[in-house]
Amino acid sequence: MPPRWPRKPDRNDPEFRKLDDRMNFAVHVAVAATINSGLWFFHILKTTTWEWLPLLTAGWVLVLLVHLIYIVAIANYSPTPPKST
Repeated sequence: MPPRWPRKPDRNDPEFRKLDDRMNFAVHVAVAATINSGLWFFHILKTTTWEWLPLLTAGWVLVLLVHLIYIVAIANYSPTPPKST
């Protein structure tokens, strides 16, 4: 069951931004896991080696770590002040 939001979704809402960033991270992890596991599966079946595959996997893990550090430690989820017109 998908998460339900009790009010109208708005990127100005700090709680919604935090939830949205975490759900985007979960999608990023799922895509990375799917693609990498598929590549490694076919790598195991092949008789030749793919020398670039460990570098791709390591690079993707590094990107995931940077993404995680951003949403946990760097992102500012404080309420945004209203813009004056």
